[in-house]
Amino acid sequence: MTIEEYRVALAAYLAGEPALQRWRGQHYATVPEQLAAHTELIRLLYDGGWNRYGWPVAAGGLGGDERYRAVLYDELSARDLPVPGPHLLLETLGPAVTHFAPRLSATYLPRFLSGEEWWGQGFSEPEAGSDLAALRCRARRDNDHYVLNGQKLWTSYGFGAARLVCLVRTGTTESRHRGLSMIMVDADAPGITVRPITLASGRAELAEVFLDDVRVPADRLVGAEGQGWAVAMHLLQWERGMYSWLSSTVLLSRLRALRDQLVSRTSLSDGTVRRFGQVYLDVVALRSRSATTVRRLAMGETIGPEASIDKILLATAEQGVYDAARDLLAPSVDVGSDVSAADWRAEWWYSRAATILGGSAEVQRGILADRVLALPGERS
Repeated sequence: MTIEEYRVALAAYLAGEPALQRWRGQHYATVPEQLAAHTELIRLLYDGGWNRYGWPVAAGGLGGDERYRAVLYDELSARDLPVPGPHLLLETLGPAVTHFAPRLSATYLPRFLSGEEWWGQGFSEPEAGSDLAALRCRARRDNDHYVLNGQKLWTSYGFGAARLVCLVRTGTTESRHRGLSMIMVDADAPGITVRPITLASGRAELAEVFLDDVRVPADRLVGAEGQGWAVAMHLLQWERGMYSWLSSTVLLSRLRALRDQLVSRTSLSDGTVRRFGQVYLDVVALRSRSATTVRRLAMGETIGPEASIDKILLATAEQGVYDAARDLLAPSVDVGSDVSAADWRAEWWYSRAATILGGSAEVQRGILADRVLALPGERS
């Protein structure tokens, strides 16, 4: 099926399938409630084959490149359906596991695609956020196992994840990025404790993970020992590219919702129209850039440090949309008790971290200055 044939068939299905109505316009009071509903949507999409395009046949997919997945997210958002939360992690972790550990991918990715499970990304630590080369979670080789000890922080949807793809230190602390390895850990393994982190919004979207003498089979390595940094850099291409595209479709959907709420008022000021237009342009800029990145990924190109542009544009658009909603719908977003206000409020709170999570905006700008623009360094 060509890309265009897929888009037409998918659009017709999403518009005409009565079973999908239950996911439109729904409010979920808690993250576990939302994830339970979203995994049911994933299963429905899987049964129809829709979310299997763009993934290798050996890993449970139906073949094709990343553009099929981009079309899926675009059409879901355009049809007022949620992009399932676990797909945020699928786009971040799936390509790297498939590339560096095809055996693990063949075993576990079909479960992810079908909604049977989702994975968590165990990268950040209390003293190693943007500087992953400083992480301390250690994996010591013990015959045919690794023994893991340490802590992971800010793990998205970590509470309830079946597996954790963790970046761990197998070398010395002084070896920095050269001493890292990537490994897949079962979240229910003895010695693992996962605690949800309740955010200012009251929602527990993130978790902290403690690993105490956790034994993991050595064949769970993603890539070779000491190759963790290369795996992480490979992974970043999709975290920057596919994640940004996915997020852009969601932001465009939220802008449509904001537009509908604004035009329901008796009149709109020129300032309101200008503010809405500005954030719309931010989202369009993000989508334009992300579309180029997705096409490059589909062609098999390597996305280098220029991917930081996608990250900065995403953070700008995300905070811009939710800041505009808070201001233009004031005071509803701050103090409103209706479902719409609650959703906008939770999204606004979460958007505060957009310039920090996944690499801070300051670090991204530094990467662009040094490695893309080759600007001279500061004089001491």
